Amino acid sequence: MLQDIYKSSLLPSLFQHLKADPEVVHHQTIKTLAWIAEPPTTAPYWTQPLRRFAQAWCENSCQVTSLRLSQQLWQQSFANPLGLAAGFDKDGLAAACWPLMGFGFAELGTVTCHAQSGNPKPRLFRLPQDQAALNRMGFNNQGSTVLAERLKALPLTPDFPRGINLGKSKVTPLEEAAGDYLQSFQRLQEHGNYFVVNVSSPNTPGLRSLQAKSQLEPILATLQTANTQQKPLLIKIAPDLAWEDIDDILDLAQQHQLAGIIATNTTIAKDKLVTKRLGQTGNLVVDEAGGISGVPVRQRATDVIRYIYQKTNGQLPIVGVGGIFTADDAWEKITAGASLLQVYTGWIYEGPWMVKNILQGLLTKLDDHGLNSIQEAIGLHTGHPST
Repeated sequence: MLQDIYKSSLLPSLFQHLKADPEVVHHQTIKTLAWIAEPPTTAPYWTQPLRRFAQAWCENSCQVTSLRLSQQLWQQSFANPLGLAAGFDKDGLAAACWPLMGFGFAELGTVTCHAQSGNPKPRLFRLPQDQAALNRMGFNNQGSTVLAERLKALPLTPDFPRGINLGKSKVTPLEEAAGDYLQSFQRLQEHGNYFVVNVSSPNTPGLRSLQAKSQLEPILATLQTANTQQKPLLIKIAPDLAWEDIDDILDLAQQHQLAGIIATNTTIAKDKLVTKRLGQTGNLVVDEAGGISGVPVRQRATDVIRYIYQKTNGQLPIVGVGGIFTADDAWEKITAGASLLQVYTGWIYEGPWMVKNILQGLLTKLDDHGLNSIQEAIGLHTGHPST
């Protein structure tokens, strides 16, 4: 009932009728989630009944517990395969709330070495006709020093892995990128269960050029040399890469013992969108800078997942992200080769109930295929199922 109201009334009102700025709505959402999870020792006593009610609602409406959905990866326990993608909680303000929302893990960031305000506004747009979003945020964040200080008050837990997504500061020249990533990694190494090198956002000038083998290699080498705690290190790639470029990245992944690949980031392809013009700017969407997330990137992300899984014989874990709205979407990516999944745009459109709906749907899928665990489904439709 509430989910139907959310999708049929609240979202259309916010994004079409009231024309609320998506970025303002986003910031308010983060503030609300942070409030829900605020420790009783720091929150005013008179807010506790409402906060307890909100937490109980999250438990009943968002969470699913089943050992069949759990798995061990990188010597860490994931209660379920569905995580929050980077970009939603850049500064870790709501980090304590993501377990309450039913996720199996969460990835904070993208965070950069230097604090930065990001690109000029408006820079975040909803495309309801496409079930998509266009963003050109530009890694707006408070910087890795501030994030490290914030996470000191939120120690790592064994049952909810926390990823940290690292990006390059805009002010740092491309030739000095390795040192920029290194500073952030050194500040945050003890505060993340795994780390992601983001060289695939289209919203920092020149960043995607760092996916080239010659430029990516020194970044990975530098980080692994400093990786004294042997934290899993992953790389997040763009969906727009040619297959031969993905091959180069897979070579580097093997050479530098990366823990996995996140496939994929947003796409710069806008020619097949139903939305032709942005109401906020009056410009044609194809002429607007930024990356597209949501349904339009779904199939390409799945194709990239399947390609990586087959090329690596399922030996390199893949985190699948892009256009996941339903259990069918999640199942498609898992059976294509993804061990874990991440959502962002789908969570906005479907609402907080989405996590529970997807996890319950995955359990039904396991029953339908006679499988005992989600791990048995990884790569099921590639001819090389996980063993």
